[in-house]
Parts: sequence; C-alpha cells; structure tokens
Amino acid sequence: MERIQSAIAKARAERRATLGDPPAAQPPNLPPALPAAGTGQGATVPAAAAAPATAAQAQAAQAQAVQAQAVQATPVPVDAVAVAARWTALAPALPDPRHLERHRVVTAAAGRAAVPFDVLRTRTLQQMRANNWHRVAITSPTEGCGKSTITLNLGLALSRQPDLRTILCEVDLRRPSLAGLLGITEPVQFARVLEGRAPFADHARRIGTNLAVAVNRNPSRHSAEILHGPAVGPVLDGIEAGYAPQVMIFDMPPLLVSDDAMAFLGQVDCVLLVAAAETTTVKQIDTCEREIAQVTSVMGVVLNKCRYTGPDYGYDYY
Repeated sequence: MERIQSAIAKARAERRATLGDPPAAQPPNLPPALPAAGTGQGATVPAAAAAPATAAQAQAAQAQAVQAQAVQATPVPVDAVAVAARWTALAPALPDPRHLERHRVVTAAAGRAAVPFDVLRTRTLQQMRANNWHRVAITSPTEGCGKSTITLNLGLALSRQPDLRTILCEVDLRRPSLAGLLGITEPVQFARVLEGRAPFADHARRIGTNLAVAVNRNPSRHSAEILHGPAVGPVLDGIEAGYAPQVMIFDMPPLLVSDDAMAFLGQVDCVLLVAAAETTTVKQIDTCEREIAQVTSVMGVVLNKCRYTGPDYGYDYY
C-alpha cells in the first residue's frame, strides 16, 4: 500500500513539474470570474479612474463592499416543515439485511465490518464542510473497481447520523447496479428525472428517515446525451432546494470508459476516485486526476480490493 501511495505522489509531483497544476475549477453553478473593467487587452484606463479616491470615498466604497458580501453570504431560508413533509412523502424502501450482506453492503448497521466506511464517512464530511461542498461524485478509472458498492456503503453510513440528510443518485446510466444491490424491483428510473420528464418523488425511495436513493432499474439509451442535457442542472438544483440535503452523492460511470462521466462532472463540487488494487495503474489514476481537476476538485483516492493489508485496514483512503 505504501508503494502505491508513493507512486501516486511521485506521479503528481512529476505532473506539477512538467505541466504545472491545472487551473482551479470554478465552483459549480457560479458564473466564471470576469476581468476587471477597463483592464482587458487593448483597453486603457481613463486618467480620472486612475486618480486616487478621497478618504471618504474609499470608506464608502469599503462599506458597500462589506455590505454586498454580507448579503451574498446570507443563506436562503429553508421551510423546515415543508422539507420534512417532502421527505415523509417519499415511498419507503426496506432492504433485506441478508441481501445487502450478500452484496458486500455492510453499513446498514454499526459493526466491525462498517468501521472502514465510517472512517471514510468522517473524512469525507470533514473535507466537505471545510470547503463548503455539498455534492460529491464517486467514480473509478475503469469498470470493476467497486465504486457502486463503496457509494452505497458510504450512503448508508451517512444515514446512521440522524441529523444528516443524504440523497444518493445513480448517474451510471449505461450499467446501473444500485437497484440490484438494494433489492429494489419497482420500475424506478432516475434517468427520466434527469431528462425533466418525471418528478423526483416518483423515482426516489426513502431508506429510514434521512436517506433518499434515486436509482435505475434499466439501462438508458443515449446516456451521455441525457447527462449533457439542459434539464440536468435545473433538476438537481430543484432537488437540492426542495429536500435540503446536507450531502448529495452521485454514483458516476467509470471515467476512462466513455464520456458519460465527463458530461456530468460540472454538476458536482468534488470527486472521490476508487482504484482497484492489482488492477488500476498509477498512470490511470494520474490521468483521471488530470481530467477531474480541469472541471472540479479531486477529494481523494480510495484503494479497494486490497488483499495485503493488516487486520486494521479494510479500504484505505489517502
């Protein structure tokens, strides 16, 4: 494991030395930064504008700037009663614990098997709160790395915190698997919600009181076109406004298999990358980090399927 960590760190250092760090991504749903007025190429600064302002004018300008920042930072009030009613109205799902265990989903209840995911939960929440992130996507370089299993385990681990509302959405539309992992047999299809053709409540199921899962029973045609579609952004904003989750988790397609994941990266605040021991290469991890960093933030890498760790390790996050 230490060798893998060292190899990843070396690849990152070489990338920075050769190409430099990629430009920082703009926060999602915010307009790009604009150049200062009058300072673009070929522009000139009028002499009057360049003259120093009086002390009174400077103080007035500073007061206006502080007031504008305070207004912008003021959170939009949430109707707690309406939000609670929407959560209660979601159709419940009751996964069979034995079915979950057979599919290596071990976090529905606290226990020794859930400890590694509880650690992952804590570290994920720490980073998200420190950076004011709300949407995290989970992907992998290629298929078979176990990203969907980790996504579901993380979602259920979060649901054991009663003061935390979590929404888990499946956007791996080519090969959906969460419905099977949960044992959901109803004809739910979150892809229809992303297209703007159906309300979220019709294709979401509530597990317990504070976890909502939106999954797909069947693969979707034209998955990249759906994720590129103009309805995706407003749909996700509407879900976030209506249900006020502290965390939204997205099970994304593998990054190097198709363009589906790249079509969706702009909708999230950060990405957690899942690598499979003995399968995923350091080059693949480095390539994925480059691609992700061009659009949003890389939260970290989870090493899955590692057989050579000691008894104190299950999944490793670094």
